[in-house]
Amino acid sequence: MAKDYVTGMHHVTSCVGPAQEDIDFFTRIIGQRMVKQTVLFDGSTPIYHLYYGNRDAQLGTIMTTFPYRQAGIRGRKGTGQVAVTGYSVAEDALEFWARRLERLGVTNDGIRQRLGQSVIRFEHPSGLEFEMVGDDRDTRAGWTTDEIEEKDSVRGFNAVTMSVRDRVEQERFLVDAVGFRKTAEDERYQRFEIAEGGPGCTVIVRHDPDVPQGSWTFGEGTVHHVAFAVRNDAEQMEFREQVVGMGYTDCSESKDRNYFHSVYCRSPGGILCEFATSDIGFTVDEPAEELGRNLLLPPWFESRRAEIVAPLEPITVPASSLGRKVPA
Repeated sequence: MAKDYVTGMHHVTSCVGPAQEDIDFFTRIIGQRMVKQTVLFDGSTPIYHLYYGNRDAQLGTIMTTFPYRQAGIRGRKGTGQVAVTGYSVAEDALEFWARRLERLGVTNDGIRQRLGQSVIRFEHPSGLEFEMVGDDRDTRAGWTTDEIEEKDSVRGFNAVTMSVRDRVEQERFLVDAVGFRKTAEDERYQRFEIAEGGPGCTVIVRHDPDVPQGSWTFGEGTVHHVAFAVRNDAEQMEFREQVVGMGYTDCSESKDRNYFHSVYCRSPGGILCEFATSDIGFTVDEPAEELGRNLLLPPWFESRRAEIVAPLEPITVPASSLGRKVPA
């Protein structure tokens, strides 16, 4: 690639079960900050779109979810999907997380090794797979609660693991089209890094040749897409033209997501990859210290607020996960 368009991870978007169950998992168990309450912009069925992140709501820390239990739609896990979403914590914090997950009844595998890193695999109530990755290179500021101190807090995303039946073409897409470089490999896993590498700039490809294809639609229990960051609209369009020119023509036009603009591209392994701009941000409709306090709609939905909000599940967001208001 002649130009480095992609700067790292932007967000991960998954489909989960009940909204309150999801909020409790990310805020009370994982200790994330509620960054945004809004709704799915696509389709005609009102569905929440919930955003969680670290202390500063930085790109590369943002988990977004669609609670699909209310719609009664389940996904099918398999290849062609992001299989695992990995969070960074300090290496010394892994024992804390092993004890915490066990005490809270969260399904987990304890501390294991993969590609030279210590990881704990654990599960969301909807069956989504996550990892805590011990990585002292990650210096981003975690959100803290009464139960999670700064030294143990989640910093942001470390990596996502993509499950594929054939990793050769997925490697070609990641390296030649997106700009990643391969930095580690064993019989089943490959590690790819972009920009400065490390936390928030890493993708792991897992070879699952005997696993059936997973679903690509929205549906509870599956990751819908992973988003990578580009700087702005101009570079997004240059990048899209380059990718399409290489023959990866399954790319959308740019879509306005209010907090960023998005282009979606289906990769050869089946994983949906989004390329999202980084220059708009989450404070476009509420100040940084009050992120996540209110249900917000994009301007083009405001005239339909009552219609959209009425079918949504009632939710309660813990005060501990909300930004602190600035004293008057």
